[in-house]
Formats: sequence, structure tokens, C-alpha cells
Amino acid sequence: MLDKKDGTKARGIYVLPSLFTTAGLFAGFYALIAAIQGRFELAAWALVVAAIFDIMDGRVARLLQAESAFGAEYDSMCDMLSFGIAPAVLIYLWALTPLNKLGWLAAFLIAACAALRLARFNTQLAHQDKQYFQGLPTPAAAMLISTAVLFHEKMVAEPVSWLWFGVAVTLAYLMVSRVRFISGKDVDLRRRRPFVSLVGMLIVLVLIVADPYINLFVLASAYCLHGPLISVWQRQRALRYRVARRKGGEHKGSSE
Repeated sequence: MLDKKDGTKARGIYVLPSLFTTAGLFAGFYALIAAIQGRFELAAWALVVAAIFDIMDGRVARLLQAESAFGAEYDSMCDMLSFGIAPAVLIYLWALTPLNKLGWLAAFLIAACAALRLARFNTQLAHQDKQYFQGLPTPAAAMLISTAVLFHEKMVAEPVSWLWFGVAVTLAYLMVSRVRFISGKDVDLRRRRPFVSLVGMLIVLVLIVADPYINLFVLASAYCLHGPLISVWQRQRALRYRVARRKGGEHKGSSE
């Protein structure tokens, strides 16, 4: 870890962000144990808690200006368990076991692509776009799986194995894809914001508290879908721009 003032190597670690990261690791490990024991609802809630701590550790590090190379590496190691291994085991035991080999291969894809996603994230750390993630973040993929478990518990429904096989493969692909997802890292909580921003956050909070089993799943699904939708919209806009430019050039050439 380098000292920001003189560039020399500093000893020690930033304790507070690391404590939040460790709490997230604990929640992720507990989710893994609960999934193995067949307590899927408890495992799902543990992953939600892990995601909350994952958001908090990054925010705390940025607010305290306590970001470091150690913190980034430690966070990735913990994320691999909490948002790679644990959700892969959860979706396999919850929905994919009837598919036998195809089931555990789909679960393995989630774990493997989570590792690849985290490795790519670390190598591009210095050149990242603060507004967007490249590829679906691993916590978002884990949240879709965990909140789906909660949704099915609420609806008293059994998961359809082939449907969740397709979801698992799609999540694995999105994690290693170049599809962009809004990161929210450019939002500075220390700056003044419009009053409507607070109102919007309160509405989201009320919706979650009103029925977390359904609304958390809706929010997780919306986040996972918004990246591909934005990508399609941007491609269509770029295509229309190229077509319009080509037509403009042809019109100009014919008038000459």
C-alpha cells in the first residue's frame, strides 16, 4: 500500500472498510452452509446481507479516502466466495439438481465466470469508467438468484429447472460480457442533491419494506435486464446515426 503524500510504501491496512468486507465474507460463508443444509430461504437472506456489506465497504473506503490495493484484492477474494461459490451452490441445490450433470455444469459456469469477472475487474481497476461496470457485477448475479429463492418462497412455488438452467447460463455470460451496467460509483453522497433524489430513495425503501420477498426480486431483475436493454438501444441509435449520415452523404453527392 502506497502513502498518498510521498508515494512511499505504507504499512498496515485500513481497518474499517476491511471489517465490512469481512462481515460480507461471513454472511456469504453462512449462505453456503445454509444452502448445503437445505435452508434455502435463510441462505438467500444471508446473500442479501453480504451484498449490503459489499456496497458499504466500498462506500466507506471512498468516504474515508481509505482505498488501497490490499482492500481491492481482499474484497475480490471475499466476493468470489459470497457472490461466486455461494450462489452457484444455492442455485444448484435449489433448482438444478433434477438436471444432473447439466445442472452442476450450469452452476460451475456461474462460479467460473464470477472468477473471470473479478479478475478482469482487478486488472482494469486503474482505467475504469466510474459510471458503468463492464459486464454484470457478481453481486447483482447473486442477488437475482437469492431474491428468486425468496420470491418462490413467497409464492409457494417450486422452481422450474430448465428455466433456471437458462437463467444460470445467461447470468454467467453477462458477467464476462462487455455489456455495460450502471455502477452508481459516480454518486457522491457528500454533495448536495435535488430534493427529489431523497424522495425517490424513500419510495424504493418503502417498496422493499412493504414486501421484500417480491420487490427485491423485481429490483434485482430490473438491474440485470437494464444492461442488455441499454446495449440494444445504443446499438440501434448508432445504426440509425450511420444510416442517416450515409443518406446525407449520398444526398450531398447527388446535388453536386
